[in-house]
Amino acid sequence: MRNRYVLLVDAVGVGCAALGAFVIYFGWLFFQSRPEFLPFLAVALLVKLVIYYWCGLYRRYWRYASISDLLLVALAWGAGAVAMSLLLIVALWVGLIHEFSRAVLVIDGLLTLLVVGAIRLSIRVFYEPGVMTRQPRWPFGQEEEITSKRVLVVGAGDAGMIVVREMQRNPQLRMDAVAFLDDDPEKLGKRIYEVPVLGNTGSLEQIALNHSIEGVIIAMPTAPGASVREIVETCHTLGLRSQTMPGVFELLDGKVSVSQLRRVEITDLLRRSQVATNVMSSRYVTNQTVLVTGAGGSIGSELCRQVAFSRPAKLVMLGHGENSLFKVHADLSKTFPDVPLHVVIADIRNQARIEQVFRKFDPSIVFHAAAHKHVHLMEENFQEAISNNVGGTEILVETSLQANTERFVAISTDKAVSPNGFMGVSKRIASHIVRDAGRRSGRLYTVVRFGNVLGSRGSVVPLFKEQIDRGGPVTITHPKMKRYFMTIAEAVHLVMEAGGISKGGELFVLNMGEPIRIVDLVEDLIRLSGFRKDQIPIVVTGVRPGEKLEESLWESDAEVQVTANPDILKVTEPEMPVDTFRGAKEALQQAAQKGDRLRVESILCELIPTFTPSFSDPFSGDDQAAED
Repeated sequence: MRNRYVLLVDAVGVGCAALGAFVIYFGWLFFQSRPEFLPFLAVALLVKLVIYYWCGLYRRYWRYASISDLLLVALAWGAGAVAMSLLLIVALWVGLIHEFSRAVLVIDGLLTLLVVGAIRLSIRVFYEPGVMTRQPRWPFGQEEEITSKRVLVVGAGDAGMIVVREMQRNPQLRMDAVAFLDDDPEKLGKRIYEVPVLGNTGSLEQIALNHSIEGVIIAMPTAPGASVREIVETCHTLGLRSQTMPGVFELLDGKVSVSQLRRVEITDLLRRSQVATNVMSSRYVTNQTVLVTGAGGSIGSELCRQVAFSRPAKLVMLGHGENSLFKVHADLSKTFPDVPLHVVIADIRNQARIEQVFRKFDPSIVFHAAAHKHVHLMEENFQEAISNNVGGTEILVETSLQANTERFVAISTDKAVSPNGFMGVSKRIASHIVRDAGRRSGRLYTVVRFGNVLGSRGSVVPLFKEQIDRGGPVTITHPKMKRYFMTIAEAVHLVMEAGGISKGGELFVLNMGEPIRIVDLVEDLIRLSGFRKDQIPIVVTGVRPGEKLEESLWESDAEVQVTANPDILKVTEPEMPVDTFRGAKEALQQAAQKGDRLRVESILCELIPTFTPSFSDPFSGDDQAAED
């Protein structure tokens, strides 16, 4: 209802309350004996409506009234009652009126509260989900009713309530919430938005059969992966389609609605207990000029998104691929129109260009995500691994030092631990470059290491889904191969938090949970795609040069400390001598430029004692699968 109509209805209601007060106290024939009624009515209309307007009662959308809105009604009513009392006292004192019943004033106040509250309550009830959207049932003739799918909502928390409200508000979704399931015994038997909580998650099969359930919505964004997996497997056994609510990291810059429900993806099954978010932990980027390298990539684009969320003074997105940067810039421009965005097309190996960028923007914070990341490709192109991951990082770090950039956060990988490939060892050298700069300059230069991220370009999930869509086979390199996994948004959030707690020169490692067998991941994805395991063949192609069966997050002799955030660990690993390190960098890059593989491997073995070169022919690998 438009608020001007609410004002008119309030005027009628206030008038009726004044009339009712006189009728109740003096009877219906009070007009001849109570001449003060008309002045009282005029003052009540003027004073109360002005105060209600001043208190903001006509600037509210009452169809979505909340507790705070009701408190505002009470506050406005109280102010009106006090104003009427004061005016009555003044009128009696100056002799405008000679007598007035205090009982009438009290009755008028109570009736006014009842009327004003009832008006707003009626608006709220009128638009209450499900009240005015139910289809009518005709007593004669054919019944006209929209057929809706019967849905079971697993999780009676905030996410589940949002799902049910959306269903009730939008009948066009053709979804009818039949019941909740929740493991909280306090909720069992209760009704939420008129939907009963019938049992816990263990009773899903029985309740689904008893109530002819046609679909299941998992509204538990913070549930551990094992719980979600069990629910999905039960749904699969029953032949029910399951959908899940997005997690908190997926909704940083959006709103939760039923339209965001999606089929269960492998990311949901791998989700561990959700990392607790702390928006204040990334406030150090607010009002700062922030530069992100590799901004068009999976990690870099998410870094840009989360940096923009914290409102920097400028966000400089640097990358080498114009198409990916164009898309990221277009998306962020819509989501964060007030954040100044600058796109820089540049190669981090071009020192003159990088220095020009720093002179122009003078960034105070750098997030370095640019890197070559594919293990088997870097075995075939070791020169690029060294020149980009090592040489490019050194150019960025030295330019940042010269420009007095205060904070530098570099992204590393678990493949840098006891590396046996050029991708991993080049990232290990890059890590030393950043940390050495932090120690000798006293600035907040740090490295954050983590494992694989789900959903990134070139990662296994999109590749496996493509292979499943083609009917198989799905190719894996070894049945015993394991990897650590984390969602992109979750990893980036922890990267930003680690940057905020840095004191300079540290290596932070993200707590990735337990590693997961790739073959288990494939089997889950096959089942979730609607196939039986025996319908999609799995082919083992063999481990390729540079790959390991299982990764580690730190060296065996490393010292590990828990930080204030248990999901971020501070790791101290044996360091190479500083003089040896600095002297060998130039020789390493020169050997790489010449394409001298044996010389490059020799230098790397001296720098990183745990490095084991791959002695296989780098050009004989099968490119059908990727675990990176």
